[in-house]
Amino acid sequence: MTRPFDMVLFLSGVLIGANATQQRHIRQARVMQAAIQQRWQLHSPWSWRLKHVRWFFTHYLKDHSDSSSYYYRLTTELIFKRLGRPPIRLEKG
Repeated sequence: MTRPFDMVLFLSGVLIGANATQQRHIRQARVMQAAIQQRWQLHSPWSWRLKHVRWFFTHYLKDHSDSSSYYYRLTTELIFKRLGRPPIRLEKG
């Protein structure tokens, strides 16, 4: 049996700021992870592609406010920074 992916450990190298901000990023990363895992059975951000993240923003967050989407974009930037990938540009739409 394999252990579940630890998002806290994954993000620990790139989290900065106040404790509340760090907890928000962790909470949002876990929400992203759960949604992408449910849709595509991908358990860790190492296997995510741009299409998975775009799906999350266009379909999963479609009924959320612009400010929620903005904060999820900040969390996504941290995830991609941790992965060593260039920053992504997600067009609003």
